[in-house]
Amino acid sequence: MNKKQQRRYARQIRLSQIGEEGQQKLLDATVLIIGMGGLGSPAAMYLAAAGIGRIIISDFDQVEDSNLQRQIIHRTKDIGELKAFSAKRTIAEINPDCEVEAIDWQLEEDELEEYANKADLILDCSDNFPTRFMINRVCVKTGTPLVSGAAIRMEGQIASYIPGSGGPCYQCLYKAEFESTETCAMEGVLSPVVGVIGTLQALEAILILIGESESVNGKLMLFDGLSMEWQTVNIPKSSTCEVCSDGGRDKSV
Repeated sequence: MNKKQQRRYARQIRLSQIGEEGQQKLLDATVLIIGMGGLGSPAAMYLAAAGIGRIIISDFDQVEDSNLQRQIIHRTKDIGELKAFSAKRTIAEINPDCEVEAIDWQLEEDELEEYANKADLILDCSDNFPTRFMINRVCVKTGTPLVSGAAIRMEGQIASYIPGSGGPCYQCLYKAEFESTETCAMEGVLSPVVGVIGTLQALEAILILIGESESVNGKLMLFDGLSMEWQTVNIPKSSTCEVCSDGGRDKSV
């Protein structure tokens, strides 16, 4: 860590839980973020500001005017541009020392696995269950920690999963046959709600990267933005999960 970095991250380095050793872990880390929408926007911005050394962002959609109400990494001038490149430019403005790789096509599972092997952690900021299930399968297979977030209407949720820890995976919570037709386009979403969840995804990612994963692993946090209440649930590991267990034998260990 050079003098410039010591000055830039001084407020974090002063924290006993981080210090110079923890900050160096962040500088050395590679984080893959799937989705540059309402969740991925604040997550990417805070991770870049906190000093993550390399961020890989994946999104093949274009910026639309209806995105700007909540996807704060994009600007009005970015309408029509690919989200991956709009986000890359904003991250560079926040922290030019953060290396950013932009993926502007839809990843197949084998491609995602290749990128997961390059990453220390994955943030699932996607908006559909097939993608979430695929990300979870890849994380279990590669042993990559996963921070998953979701939000709709005035509600949000976040959970982290650490393969190899003996804890659950995403499909211990949601079975493969689970489908939801609810979308933000149909149901609506309040912009600060996705900001709350996306910011917490960045926080949980940092905790995992500095070795403080015990407080977040396998815990589902549910947020009600209307009542301003939180509920925390410990997710049980399923002995019949088709992804992380096989007849009682844990695949993630």
